[in-house]
Amino acid sequence: MTARPEQDTPRARRLVAIGLMAAGSIAISFGGLIVRNIEQADEWQLMFYRAMGLLFSASVLVAIRYRRHTIFRIRDIGWPGFWGACLVAVASMAFVQAVTHTTVANALFMLCAIPFISAAFARLFLKEALAWPTVVTMALAAAGVSVMLIEGFGIGSVFGNGMGLLTALAFAAYAVIVRWRRDVDMMPVLIVSSLIIMATATVVTRGALDVPWHEIALCLLWGGVLSGFANWMFILASRQLIAAEVTLIMLLEFVFGPIWVWLFVNEVPTEWTMVGGLLVIGAVAFRALVELRHPG
Repeated sequence: MTARPEQDTPRARRLVAIGLMAAGSIAISFGGLIVRNIEQADEWQLMFYRAMGLLFSASVLVAIRYRRHTIFRIRDIGWPGFWGACLVAVASMAFVQAVTHTTVANALFMLCAIPFISAAFARLFLKEALAWPTVVTMALAAAGVSVMLIEGFGIGSVFGNGMGLLTALAFAAYAVIVRWRRDVDMMPVLIVSSLIIMATATVVTRGALDVPWHEIALCLLWGGVLSGFANWMFILASRQLIAAEVTLIMLLEFVFGPIWVWLFVNEVPTEWTMVGGLLVIGAVAFRALVELRHPG
């Protein structure tokens, strides 16, 4: 009788991890809706206060983990971590530009291609082999991204779609750095990247950061609460789940994000956006399911 709870413990932990990961993915999916409710702050002001919120939450998370050694863990990221922070900063700034110049659906669907772009970068720079399912899914994802990029020329959102693609490229490059330096905890990178974003936004706006308090609160909510919560849930869940499971659950962000803006601000994705997005999401889901069936 006493052995059964012990046997159920791993399964229970995995179920909890799945719940935490799902909660984090759904929480961060509200980012696009927050942007649509900001009327006066421009993109750079939005970036500044979002980064301020993320700086606070990331600092708290790192401090909880390392306590008095926090400052040394930030130092230990070294040059790989610094360049990684630059890439995260570029990705974050490009994403804000994307959601303010194209639909939330376009911006989020572009991010679905990150696993495949990172696989291509890893093949190029780390000489990692590509299995046939990865090659097939990369082709599907590339087709989906191409559909959305080409459509952008017709609906005037070329810049927004381009920024979405830049977001995916920068995050994918950062993922390769993380894979290359597995021995370094990259969580402190979020602190450094937030400082880079805040400094850049201050320079671009020439210090003109005066926006309504309720919009500052929305930006802090996005960066500090939603992004911070999602990162914390990811850290906890990734200890119990394999990469394919994490990838599948992360798709909730890309599915729910467009739904929120459709329900609350009536932003309806175009048919070609849905076609391209479904191609990319389908490619991610297919690759993750193959990995689940044939791990390793």
